[in-house]
Amino acid sequence: MMNKKLLTVGSGLAVALGVAACNTDNLTNLNKNPNSPEDVPATVLFTAGSVDAVGRWLGGYDLRAASFVVQHQAEVQYPDEDRYTRITGGSTAGYFDNPYITHLEDLTKVIEKGEAANEAGVYGPALALRTWSFSYLTNSWGDVPYFDALKGDATGGSLSPKYDPQKDIYTDMFAVLDKASKDMAASGAAGDLGGGDPIYGGNLVKWERFANSLRARLALLLVNKDPATATAQLAAAFAAPGGVFQSNADNAQLAWPGDGVYNNPWAGFFSTRDDNRVSLVLMNLMKSLNDPRIPLYAQPSPDDGTYKGAPNGLTAEKAAPFICCSSRVTALMFPGNTAYGFFGGSGNSFPSFLLTYAEVALIQAEAAERNLGGLNAAQAAGFYNAGITASIEQWGGTAAEAVTYLAQPNVVYVPGTPGLVQIAQQKWLALFGDGGTAWAEWRRTCVPYTISPGEDASAANIPRRLQYSTTEVSVNGVNLKAAIAVQGPDKFESRMYWDTAPTAAPTYPTTFTCGLRGSAPAP
Repeated sequence: MMNKKLLTVGSGLAVALGVAACNTDNLTNLNKNPNSPEDVPATVLFTAGSVDAVGRWLGGYDLRAASFVVQHQAEVQYPDEDRYTRITGGSTAGYFDNPYITHLEDLTKVIEKGEAANEAGVYGPALALRTWSFSYLTNSWGDVPYFDALKGDATGGSLSPKYDPQKDIYTDMFAVLDKASKDMAASGAAGDLGGGDPIYGGNLVKWERFANSLRARLALLLVNKDPATATAQLAAAFAAPGGVFQSNADNAQLAWPGDGVYNNPWAGFFSTRDDNRVSLVLMNLMKSLNDPRIPLYAQPSPDDGTYKGAPNGLTAEKAAPFICCSSRVTALMFPGNTAYGFFGGSGNSFPSFLLTYAEVALIQAEAAERNLGGLNAAQAAGFYNAGITASIEQWGGTAAEAVTYLAQPNVVYVPGTPGLVQIAQQKWLALFGDGGTAWAEWRRTCVPYTISPGEDASAANIPRRLQYSTTEVSVNGVNLKAAIAVQGPDKFESRMYWDTAPTAAPTYPTTFTCGLRGSAPAP
């Protein structure tokens, strides 16, 4: 894989996002390493890009930021992230900066190689996966460099790309996913990533369904702000070649080798860190539903063998009693030997889930209940039941457990707005392990209602976005200032494009303020 050097220019770090006034031709030449090959096979680049993208968005970004914000997990040691004091722009700069100089660049080169050879089987999966990554960027920060990004080495390209409006980014992501799906479905589509594809092994039908299912995920995020586009894109996703996911066999997942080099990022984290616990919000909701996923998502508390959640947003002193007396997350993601004991055993090779049938079925359930995308309300219960069953089975539960669960009075689907609350709750539960998507969904629906900052959090409201990388101040300051002028102050509470009409959600509360400490219900 090409060695990407970082260049220091003045006080800034020269990355693909930007470098202040220098001769870009010279910088481009300096970025070439004569000791490494310039032409790397697309299969190698795709493998590297996939591993980095999945490990980043479903690893550190999730474990150190998103899962605390959306309260799937709570922090019981060094709880600075859980209190928002260490998810400011300086602390999360790597989540913003590094995708551009690692996997987004790799995947862009795969696309270029595939398009040059007219091989849809090569560029199609890369287009879909690159869009998946860009969706986390824009859903976390709002306006980001997109159209002019990743072009620093190209003739006429800029090392200081402008920030693009999220509305325009979404329009293009839909177009890219449409192209990827149709081109891969075309008769005689050439190219095959084969063993270089650690997600689907080069299976283009699976990649078509992934592209379409991702399109549906993104379409529903727009529904409060732009319902017309949302329903049109949902309909297009459902009708596209290959359709959307049809069972857990379609799940987009990266099965980690678990060889000590390429391990599940959660297992790698838990091998040395004992900071995280299942949150009180998650545990209490699951207990209220007698959910069979409790032992699949959590381990018994060491003190008494029961399942207990930890509160979010406490000081270190207040959180300390929960180190011994709350549930660690699932043993499925623990590697066995850790620095503090033996837990789990097979976590190093447990897969990371990029997108699942459970989520897609629940997208269809909401679309049906709201008569979006060509679906109708009579279909909602079927999709709801399918999504819950798929989630339980995905995590190792049984069909019989799902049947029993779905028969409970407080789980049986109820049409109308109560059903939409049920769907949103179940999607939030099913997205355990993907805090970024769960956070986006919570901002859209405000479900579960019991999410609000902990008593010692530095803000009284749940963040609506992350602050921009402090690196950008040095290397792309002019464009950063322009973006802030358009989108709003670079603060947690500023809302991105699709989040500017929250009260349009049928599930939006009317008796309390969504996500506000002291107003939202206790877990």
